[in-house]
Amino acid sequence: MNTGLKITAFAAAVAATFGTTYAVGASVDTVGKPVAHAEEHGEKTAKGDPPAEGGGHTPGGLQIAADGYALDLRTPRARAGDRTDLRFRILASDSGRPVTRYAEEHGKELHLIVASRDLTTYRHLHPTRAADGTWTTPATLPEAGDYRVFADFRPERAKEKVTLGADLAVTGAYAPAPALKPSSTAKAAGGYEVRLDGSLTPGEPGELTLRVTRRGKPVTDLQPYLGAYGHLVALRSGDLAYLHVHPNDEPGDATTKPGPEVSFTATAPSAGTYRLFLDFRHEGKVRTAAFTVRAGEGGPRSEGATTDSHTH
Repeated sequence: MNTGLKITAFAAAVAATFGTTYAVGASVDTVGKPVAHAEEHGEKTAKGDPPAEGGGHTPGGLQIAADGYALDLRTPRARAGDRTDLRFRILASDSGRPVTRYAEEHGKELHLIVASRDLTTYRHLHPTRAADGTWTTPATLPEAGDYRVFADFRPERAKEKVTLGADLAVTGAYAPAPALKPSSTAKAAGGYEVRLDGSLTPGEPGELTLRVTRRGKPVTDLQPYLGAYGHLVALRSGDLAYLHVHPNDEPGDATTKPGPEVSFTATAPSAGTYRLFLDFRHEGKVRTAAFTVRAGEGGPRSEGATTDSHTH
């Protein structure tokens, strides 16, 4: 069997294995093969598929299989309030075997993000990998509902990072959360407040600056976290498209100060509402401040939320 047939057969097997999970948020052609990130890798989408946003670039996390890899989530269900050991593998499409060699990105081989569909619950986890390629991490999700799991990684042989997503069902009594309202500040546990300046512009990179204070005083001794003084994850409301956000500076470059300001560059693939989660470390503990931002409406508008949502 040649390589092309192997890839097609593997993709079809993935579709059959994951069923509804694969179909939700996935981009596939008529034979079940995932459409790759065409803009990043110079590939064309399948004939008859509509072009992806931004001239061919598919935002990360919408597909369970892409760029030659697939996310095999072995624990697709959890119960609200109970500790669950999430288990998953990253499979290589050319062989169907688990990936066991990764390059470090931001100090870790793989970052796992878990977010509820209503974007009120967020976890940034760093799982451990067994020799056979199986990743495991404990997680306790407080509310029932539909969640999305994102694996952000770069295999050792790959030139670019890959972000894959899969659905996670959390059982229990469910009540829809109220709609998120924008504001320009967010609180984090421990008396911290973060102010957001800047805006997201569809299709264009923009700078976001976040200023951290504690009980009204600027925090000037932030500690490095994942290679920077802050880590920012952005998710699009509705489909939870995962945006790659890059810090503009790094500790130890002789110019970057450890607060109170941390800046990032981000590009929104479309107009709409986005949820931003800023992780920062101070006094040895990671805190999270969450914002809701509307792209394409010109101005820094966000909704603040207090959250402590890390497990390491």
